[in-house]
Amino acid sequence: MKSFLSILFLLIASVTFSQTKLLSWNLENFGKSKSEETINYIANSLKNYDIIAIQEVVAGYGGAQAVAKLADELNRKGAKWDYVISDPTSSSAYKTERYAFIWKTAQLKKIGRAWLEKKYHLEIDREPYFCSFEYKNKQFTVANFHAITKNKQPETEIKYFKFLPDEYPTLNLIFAGDFNCPQSHTVFNPLKKMGYQSILVDQKTSLKQECKNDKCLASEFDNMYFKTSKINTISSGVIPFYKNFNSLKEARIISDHIPIWFEFSLN
Repeated sequence: MKSFLSILFLLIASVTFSQTKLLSWNLENFGKSKSEETINYIANSLKNYDIIAIQEVVAGYGGAQAVAKLADELNRKGAKWDYVISDPTSSSAYKTERYAFIWKTAQLKKIGRAWLEKKYHLEIDREPYFCSFEYKNKQFTVANFHAITKNKQPETEIKYFKFLPDEYPTLNLIFAGDFNCPQSHTVFNPLKKMGYQSILVDQKTSLKQECKNDKCLASEFDNMYFKTSKINTISSGVIPFYKNFNSLKEARIISDHIPIWFEFSLN
């Protein structure tokens, strides 16, 4: 009985400790418009996660500085964090932006250099930003992405994602970000047939201008897609941060999207 209990304890411990918490957030126009108070609020929302993927970092002056300020604020909250910021995306016809990753150095080791997708950068306006991490001698790569808006038909970009697993056959890919497109759209079917699954289903993630009948969320845009044969889901969800504010107008100073998160272990 004692040996059974000790084995059970080890199994529970391995599940409890061998896991990573990934959070993705479109931080709407993240740059010099965000005040110190706003950045502190964002840091408090992120501090319990291990790795943060940020979309919509301003490409011009103020974007990289805002990410640095956020990392600095996180470093004041009890753990050591590091960060990388992409070059501006190559879009000429649309709004160019940067991406960022911020991670806890005690939990994760960054592997090599992060990079913007090269092969499909002409087909995808804001090409994904890849960064590989190692956790307990196992590696995974997050592809951070912000699609063109719904009225510009993001599926015309997302259709190229089916080629990315073959483009990077040795990488354990997690696609994360704001797809401006629900997971139910047929454009995701090729990825699903390859064994990829979304962390959220029927979960709206963008904020309305104002709540109506206690309904404050507008569209099912943000998600993550992972390969079920390589990654085990422990838990996933969203942070409805807007509930901490008196109005959506106040909440939207932070962002017009809510953060999404994924807690997982690696096979």
